[in-house]
Amino acid sequence: MPTIFPSAEWLSSLQQKLNEDPRYAEVARRWEGDIIIDIQSAGSLHEPVLLYLDLWHGKCRVVEYAPGPAKYVKPAFVFSALYTNTTSILLGKLDPMTAMLTNKLKVVGSWAYVMRNVPTVLDFIRCAREITSEIL
Repeated sequence: MPTIFPSAEWLSSLQQKLNEDPRYAEVARRWEGDIIIDIQSAGSLHEPVLLYLDLWHGKCRVVEYAPGPAKYVKPAFVFSALYTNTTSILLGKLDPMTAMLTNKLKVVGSWAYVMRNVPTVLDFIRCAREITSEIL
């Protein structure tokens, strides 16, 4: 069955991938912090979507698709981008670090922490790319 991005099934598949991938476990072993991915409507996505992930030492403890904005008021990081930029990252057409540096992917949280953990960010994207079989 195809894993369509964005969907609750896609997010569950990502959680499973992150928890079972030995490379991610090693690269992200020092990462501590939950994130919200704020996908803003553009292109074929007509409503914005929020994705919540609790990432801790190479594991994804909790995910939630489309949580209410008041549920996770103080995540360690919020990554926000237009849907078109998000899908470009997932398809490998836009480098995630370039997207951050050009503000196509906005980061709220400690930039210093993100920059110290670039391999973790890149491996997270690798896992997301590997489970994405179809884009909305």
